[in-house]
Amino acid sequence: MRALQQIVRTALAPLALTMAVAGPVLAEGAGWTAERDVEAPSYAYVEPRRSDLNIDTVVLACEPADDRRVLQLQLYLVNDGPLIPANATENRLKTDPRAEISIDGKVFPVELLFAGDHVVLADETDKMFPRLSERLLDALEEGRLMSLRFDLVAEPGGQPAAFDGEAVVELRDAGSGSTVAAVRRCGAKADLQSAALDARQR
Repeated sequence: MRALQQIVRTALAPLALTMAVAGPVLAEGAGWTAERDVEAPSYAYVEPRRSDLNIDTVVLACEPADDRRVLQLQLYLVNDGPLIPANATENRLKTDPRAEISIDGKVFPVELLFAGDHVVLADETDKMFPRLSERLLDALEEGRLMSLRFDLVAEPGGQPAAFDGEAVVELRDAGSGSTVAAVRRCGAKADLQSAALDARQR
């Protein structure tokens, strides 16, 4: 797990630096807002409509992964962390938290990875790089409402595990999913370039 977290920190460094210097530009209204002033956006972001956690911004990011790129869902927090529900204390946080994404009723269990000043959610890996599956990306592009659910706090003795925090996100923008599609093209273009390079080397 530590090795994977180090890979995540390295892969996310460019976007983290951009946000640290310029600060996140918060979305106005519902839906995704794409990276501005570029022909091909490498990320889009949105504020949760409702949340009982310390989540500030949800980011769909196209990140380097060796000779290709992967798409990840990243959570930037309102403070230095950790990710925690309101009214909970850090000494009650689990060592093995879990999370799931629900989009219009479709549920996707995801890995919960911590990387410095943000959190990564992913349901697949590509050569040890966490990424979102095509199935989950399709749901993000076509869906209307996303719920991020977390089981972060230890339950009192004898009680079953249960989700204790949730953030609700409006997915639709004026382009009806075109923002997500644009960020997906970032990853697809890199994959095509990698495939062409592999073909030339054979």
